[in-house]
Amino acid sequence: MHPDDNVAIVANDGGLPAGTVLPPGVPGAGITLRDKVPQGHKVALQDMAEGDVVRRYNVPIGYALKAIPAGSWVHERLLQMPSARALEGLPMATVKPPVPEPLTGYTFEGYRNADGSVGTRNILAITTTVQCVAGVVALAVRRIKDELLPSFPHVDDVIGLEHTYGCGVAIDAPDAIIPIRTLRNISLNPNFGGEVMVVSLGCEKLQPDRLLPPGSFPITDERDAALGPETVCLQADEHVGFMSMLDHIVQSARPHLERLNARRRETIPASELVLGVQCGGSDAFSGVTANPAVGFCADLLVRAGATVMFSENTEVRDAVEQLTSRAATPEVAQAIVRELSWYDQYLDRGRVDRAANTTPGNKAGGLSNIAEKAMGSIIKSGTAPIAHVLAPGEKLRRDQRGLVYAATPASDFICGTLQLAAGMNLHVFTTGRGTPYGLAECPVVKVATRSDLARRWHDLMDINAGKIADGEATIEDLGWEMFHLLLDVASGRKKTWAEQWKLHNALVLFNPAPVT
Repeated sequence: MHPDDNVAIVANDGGLPAGTVLPPGVPGAGITLRDKVPQGHKVALQDMAEGDVVRRYNVPIGYALKAIPAGSWVHERLLQMPSARALEGLPMATVKPPVPEPLTGYTFEGYRNADGSVGTRNILAITTTVQCVAGVVALAVRRIKDELLPSFPHVDDVIGLEHTYGCGVAIDAPDAIIPIRTLRNISLNPNFGGEVMVVSLGCEKLQPDRLLPPGSFPITDERDAALGPETVCLQADEHVGFMSMLDHIVQSARPHLERLNARRRETIPASELVLGVQCGGSDAFSGVTANPAVGFCADLLVRAGATVMFSENTEVRDAVEQLTSRAATPEVAQAIVRELSWYDQYLDRGRVDRAANTTPGNKAGGLSNIAEKAMGSIIKSGTAPIAHVLAPGEKLRRDQRGLVYAATPASDFICGTLQLAAGMNLHVFTTGRGTPYGLAECPVVKVATRSDLARRWHDLMDINAGKIADGEATIEDLGWEMFHLLLDVASGRKKTWAEQWKLHNALVLFNPAPVT
């Protein structure tokens, strides 16, 4: 990855056997492999003594626990992970890249909302205040799809916003604001067209007027202005029998469907895209193929005036100096430090640290530790200055554009949930090991890091970034391919594989407050 690296990864499908002589034109040419090295795993390019720095991406990813001869397989059991970078004395807004030429003339077909935001889909989402109502809402959604949706052909879907919050929690704890505002802001996601419909149990701690207080939601009729968002309370006296609950929810959905069905796509500048980028099931190719291509695409979108969010606290923590130096202002750099410091303290309370992030699958894919993983993860943010920082659950303002750091945990499901709350209307998800991740609330474009994965999961992966490692395409080629695909998906001209199969993960609210 860099001329000063003392390790390189094996790109060959199936890896390379012991005794292989590395050919001319590759790093370490002439070295004979001492071990069988799996695909994606590291090979020592020189002899290393105990304690020597092991360097990839031209950064230390570990220290040799014993002597490592050239040609050896370098795996996590041979490495001591470096300490995390301190959050003091960081370079703050020191990188001043040249301003790139704007990209103009690119558009997509989207749904303009009353507040000016734009949806890429036209979905009726039913908000729930507490997990207790999830089963009832699921049955009601099924009836709405069967009985009503066929009469509203311009509505893409009906979904229930299920979660595990709302009761049995310390609702007044300081950190309770995070799950509450997350659910509130997801309810207002641009893909839902400003239609707010709530199902409540009645006795829960998270009451509807606390979830959606006056002024926090769009007014669609006089009733909303007088009484708040339309709410079906299951414990209301009017409900006699289970079917009356279902009937009430189904009947309440009709006016929302009518308003959504009256909407039509219109030509929208690409600047209205709000893209969330994330990786999951990562491997050593993530930072070689898929994430660099996403980063190139992110730069194109920022040049077009769009908003790109990257996240995953533990997967950028070891590259914090890259973040703070790229901040557009010292204030943005300080906000990055604030969010990562808060997350460090959160992990400390749980008596874990960033090392807990790396999974068995990551290691099987060649990533030795979180330090190495972070270097490949951060590349998907591209090269633009970081213009804004969001705390967990916060929503983007209309004037917050460009590259945004949305501070979230690295869990795929929590990260995706928080990016939806921030206002994401389109999602890119890279994977090396393979995951069928998807969201009902937003289209998810999945990018395979390796051609082998893309071949085996040919009806789950939307883009094969493995062509970069195969020498069949450049990072720039894949970045442009992704850019055009995103415009097509945002316009509804193409559906992702996850949409076609209706593969959807549940929302997971990040709740650092105690349960009771």
